[in-house]
Amino acid sequence: MRAFFLTALAALSLVFASGASAQQADVGQVEQYFNSIRTLQARFVQTNPDGSTVQGTLSISRPGKMRFEYDPPSKLKVVADGWQVTMWDPVTRDFGQWPIGWTAASFLVKEPFKLSGDITVENVRRADGLLQLTMVQTRKPQEGKIIVRLSENPLQLRGWSIIDARNNQVNVALSDLKTGVPLADSLFKYDGPDAGQIMKGGNRN
Repeated sequence: MRAFFLTALAALSLVFASGASAQQADVGQVEQYFNSIRTLQARFVQTNPDGSTVQGTLSISRPGKMRFEYDPPSKLKVVADGWQVTMWDPVTRDFGQWPIGWTAASFLVKEPFKLSGDITVENVRRADGLLQLTMVQTRKPQEGKIIVRLSENPLQLRGWSIIDARNNQVNVALSDLKTGVPLADSLFKYDGPDAGQIMKGGNRN
């Protein structure tokens, strides 16, 4: 009986070791994939916690630059210039600026892209034909999580979900994704009206 128990324990240890090794291999492939990207452009559909959907165009220039431009009638734009993120919407009079590291989507433009250190991968699994990685901030795991989804063979980013501390979830699905496309530097600079003008409602064109 003791010999059987030890054999079963050894087999179980091998299963766990094999699973951990496979997860590390998946993480390594995802890191390599993101680090190979210099520029990226795709269409996105964003589903909000209230069930509403909006869509637009995502542009990325690594490191540090990205732009979410929403389709009309929305006038919302979000731009990261390599240092900070600016969000503005003349219609709702919203305007904000944050260091890029404070934003949930900053993982897209980190250089190098590394799934360790500031980021901890909690789970790697395959579901609905996609490779899914669940990530949290290492020092503040309670503040929420990001689930990144990629197709395999070839590996390609398909979208992500952001779940905040209150369990509110925003889903982003990508389509028509292209990498290595030429993107002008001006695309990643704030090109909206004066912030004071936005908040006063002075520009609604």
